[in-house]
Amino acid sequence: MEDYDDATAFLGHWGRFQQTVFFLLCASIFPNGFGAFSVVFVTDIPSHHCLVPEVNLTQDWLKAIIPVKVVNGKQELSSCSRFRLDVVRNLSARGFVPGRDVNLTDLEQEACVDGWSYSTDVYQSTIVSEFDLVCGDQWKQPFTSTVYFLGVLVGSFFSGQLSDRFGRKPILFGMMAVQTFFTFVLIFSPSWTVFCILFFISGLGQTSNYVAAFVLGTEILTGRVRVLFSSMGVCLSFAFGYMMLPLFAYLLRDWRTLCLALSLPGLLYLPLWWFIPESPRWLLCQGRVAEADAIVRRAAVKNNVKAPQVIFEDDAVRADKTETQPKEHHTIFSLLKGANIRHTTIILCLLWSSLSSGYYGLSLNTSRLHANAYISSFISAAVEVPAYITSWVALRFVPRRVSVISILLLGGVSLYFIQLVPQSLAALSVTLEMVGKFGVTTGTSLMFVYTAELFPTVLRNTATGMCMTVSRVGSCLAPFLLQLGVYFKYLPYIILGTLSVASALAALFLPESFGRPLPQTIQQMHKRESISCPFIRRKESSKPVVLFESRL
Repeated sequence: MEDYDDATAFLGHWGRFQQTVFFLLCASIFPNGFGAFSVVFVTDIPSHHCLVPEVNLTQDWLKAIIPVKVVNGKQELSSCSRFRLDVVRNLSARGFVPGRDVNLTDLEQEACVDGWSYSTDVYQSTIVSEFDLVCGDQWKQPFTSTVYFLGVLVGSFFSGQLSDRFGRKPILFGMMAVQTFFTFVLIFSPSWTVFCILFFISGLGQTSNYVAAFVLGTEILTGRVRVLFSSMGVCLSFAFGYMMLPLFAYLLRDWRTLCLALSLPGLLYLPLWWFIPESPRWLLCQGRVAEADAIVRRAAVKNNVKAPQVIFEDDAVRADKTETQPKEHHTIFSLLKGANIRHTTIILCLLWSSLSSGYYGLSLNTSRLHANAYISSFISAAVEVPAYITSWVALRFVPRRVSVISILLLGGVSLYFIQLVPQSLAALSVTLEMVGKFGVTTGTSLMFVYTAELFPTVLRNTATGMCMTVSRVGSCLAPFLLQLGVYFKYLPYIILGTLSVASALAALFLPESFGRPLPQTIQQMHKRESISCPFIRRKESSKPVVLFESRL
């Protein structure tokens, strides 16, 4: 079969059909932005200390019953202990004054046997205050985020293969429905265990529908529109949704109300089923030529252009083959069969895992960036906008390997420098962390396009889903990676910086896909070549660069 882009060139690149697909697929990504990082607010830890029951104590003892400890050079109330209540009550009854008649350092302490008192200055409630995920159960707080990302991992693993087997469109809307419904039922969680189960299922759809929408748009759109969609369209939709999250969380301080608000927008996107087509590329690879032909002809009507009598030249041949020969179904194991595809898969999996650790580690760290968690989250989200714009520019003008390596080195080095900044220059530390977030985010955006360009149509969604699955190992570890800051404040930044630099080195061994058509079969996959100057022009005799020569 001739190249799909050549066969459908008569449609143009920015007609009504392409505009509909572009904007509706971007709209389907919007809920993912405020859903992915809802864990920042839903699982945040409010200020808390041991609950003191209503007993007959003087005001001095009520103020002094919670011990004071020094954390990072600052004094704060202990969150997991208090002075023994029976001893304090006896001293209060005898008229002793704390600090004058009694040395508080000599008093025996006890755990929070009566529960905790949580501050409502920032949140009315989170699952931490709802289910007491503090002190002895504090491990449950980062583990909740890990459970969610485990759901994302499982969803990415299966959805990619299901999408290559049953189509992009059914998986896109199926996973969108899963995400919407189970985010809604979270509000009925009676316990932390039930919440985790529902949160896991909600995570199944979080990235799965994102990947399906990304691949669907990549396969339908062509030329510069494809690059614009895959680098800026879906990514900026995600970023704008992410930027809306702090506003939702600020207005809705209760975690149940927040989950309800985050689930409702998903209902608006389910009717898009009747406006978004299946991928003609995928239909052709499945031998369903008549269906692909019908979609392209409907697109021609929308674009007000005349379709040729025969769009795909080998329709009859393909139809005969599909009747006499069984279809070849590719699975995840197809990614490991040949040496070329096996090496590419392994390197991409390593890259995705490192990038995911950095992206989610820095994103989940937003509550520690600034005194106001809502401002911190907005800053972290806003940084993604220039990152995605940068990735779009790089995708248009710079070879993939050069751009990926350069941006990851920028992010990794900036994270290394954080430990050299004096504590008095907190703003500089935040700036360096945001530069690191910029680098990792740009690298992640580039890798979405790079991955889709390296694999053939018959394996594109399986490969993307596989890479996303492996990347979730990094995101699952990210919440606990941040906990290492308890032992050494800068250890998380050192680890994340090292992963970013290692990713840049791994990218040296990937094939180049800049300016080349998407491969249709495994045999057409790109092979590794040496790195060349990013701005050397192609020879006039070479094949037209279909990704970048068209105009909007």
